[in-house]
Amino acid sequence: MIGVAKTYTIRGFVLETIMEFATRSLSQQESRVVLALAEQRRRAVGREDVIHLLGANPKAADHVIHSLRRKGWLERASWGKYLLIPPERGPEALGESNLLALASRIVEPYYIGYGTAAAHYGLTTQHRGVIWLVTPVHVRDRRVGDSEVKIVNPVPRKFFGFGLVDILGYPVILSDREKTALDCIDRPDLAGGVGEAAYILATASRRLDWGKAASYLERIGSNALARRFGWLADHAGADVPPAERERLLRLAGRGNKAFLGPRDEVKGAIGYNRTWRLFVNVTREDLNDSAGLGRLQTIQRET
Repeated sequence: MIGVAKTYTIRGFVLETIMEFATRSLSQQESRVVLALAEQRRRAVGREDVIHLLGANPKAADHVIHSLRRKGWLERASWGKYLLIPPERGPEALGESNLLALASRIVEPYYIGYGTAAAHYGLTTQHRGVIWLVTPVHVRDRRVGDSEVKIVNPVPRKFFGFGLVDILGYPVILSDREKTALDCIDRPDLAGGVGEAAYILATASRRLDWGKAASYLERIGSNALARRFGWLADHAGADVPPAERERLLRLAGRGNKAFLGPRDEVKGAIGYNRTWRLFVNVTREDLNDSAGLGRLQTIQRET
């Protein structure tokens, strides 16, 4: 058992033994695993790692893993993969936000995207019990904690625009703001609908790198997406640099008429926009929350 009310540090990793509760007391083998991971500054561990750390047979290692999970030191991310709950943080370290850390261990390569990434960046006020995990690998959906992890398999040309983000000490790969906005416009069904996708872009516009967004659109190669993106930027009153707006218009200038919204008839739809050659098949009420939001944010930033 690790001692009670003692504090010490290994390579800057503070280990605070707040083990007054019997459920957090550790056996010699269990403490060996926890302290080894802490010393190595590791957040993730696999079944084979535990076998190696203990020099034990698989059955004995499984017993230690099961006990550490029961006592709240490990959380299962996927088959044979676990996350260490840092000793200085306790069980709350894997709360709602770090369900993303658990989901990140399901498959590689991957990124967390769409409405989930938008919520992380504060681009939407909607929080759903779904984590959107984007990967070229075909794996099944699954549950992590109280959330459902939904797998999205993109075409190869759309699998880019992501990077590591530190979430409570755990590295998680998320789409960046520009790709998040584009993904949500491309698949509004994964972002809460067209109205919410418009709101996400409008909110993101204050910090968007418009040159990067245009480069992403060139790489994706969808003039329909460029039209939707351009029209929604205008609708939000976003402060798009003139050169980048011209670039977007060039990207949108090819191909047949595109739609924003469903293909079925919508009563009271905004209709066709000649600038972006886009049929906006949603009502103004559907997009009310995002109308002029980028302009308002620009004014607020200047004052």
